[in-house]
Amino acid sequence: HPPEVFFSLNQEVCRTKSSSPKMSNVLATAGGAAKDGFHTPYYYAQCMTGGVLACGLTHASVVTLDVAKCRSQAHATSGAWPSGLVQSIQKSFELEGVAGITKGVVPTFFGYGAQGLFKFGFNEFFKDLYTTIVGADTVNNNLIARLALWGAASGSAEIFADVALCPFEMAKVKMQVALPGTAEASELPSGMLGVMRAMNADKANSRFPFGSLAPLWGRQVPYTMIKFVGFYQVQDAVYAHLLKTKGKAKEDYSEGEQLAITFGCGYFAGVFCAIATQPMDNLVSMKGNVANKDKGWGQMASEMGMVNLFTKGLVTRIIMIGTLTGLQWWVYGNWKAYCGFGTS
Repeated sequence: HPPEVFFSLNQEVCRTKSSSPKMSNVLATAGGAAKDGFHTPYYYAQCMTGGVLACGLTHASVVTLDVAKCRSQAHATSGAWPSGLVQSIQKSFELEGVAGITKGVVPTFFGYGAQGLFKFGFNEFFKDLYTTIVGADTVNNNLIARLALWGAASGSAEIFADVALCPFEMAKVKMQVALPGTAEASELPSGMLGVMRAMNADKANSRFPFGSLAPLWGRQVPYTMIKFVGFYQVQDAVYAHLLKTKGKAKEDYSEGEQLAITFGCGYFAGVFCAIATQPMDNLVSMKGNVANKDKGWGQMASEMGMVNLFTKGLVTRIIMIGTLTGLQWWVYGNWKAYCGFGTS
């Protein structure tokens, strides 16, 4: 039967009930009351806030894995740093203590928080925009159209998100790949702002603040499209299976159960994100190495080799991105539920 939509104007909330799981990701899914296909500014603002929390907090929480990954990607080929996850973490701790395994946590939090603001907030807007253009009936009744819309919306949002992320990501990578005891590390200012000022003063070589934007787009846009399309599709498949086997629709499960499913679907999607975008992630980390500052992206890829380009740091990144993606959807779902918009 058609979905029943109830609007609560004083809370700017709408709750959508549907017997079909696919509808939950396309229509006005538990959000601020929509008008002409769009949600309210309040709804988009809350989704942006949820994105800041989802991305900023989660990326900062796994910064130790990020330090190990970046140092291995940038220096393992030359033999200056161990390639294994555990060995990389141990060496950072031995040389610098806690400061070493949390290197770059400040630009990580602010950079990915800014990215999350656009990633999640603009995704909601672009979903509404593209649904209005294509038509809700087309999207609801055609799987290919639905997948294309989810991909287009999330990819469009990520273009803006990476512009916000890029200066912070360049500073983060610079801080993380400067190995302790080297001249590069000794000359590097302490703190995020100090590093940014130094990179800006030497922008002819560092290409700060947007020198890494192209490879960031190459890594993050496909990553985000897989992240959102994969999550939505897996979530729909899970709820469809539960409806078929248990006779229970999404709204029949408790909020805690829904959020547990959200985390699992997010983790599953994150594994595919990591595999698909590994080459560009390797190149971004290599560019932070001072030895590669004058090299083009093609030259670095050639020197690293095709196998290493796809596999160097992959296990660490699968663990990191799977956990990150699951947690991001879980945090975002919690925030939306707190705001009265239902889980993701």
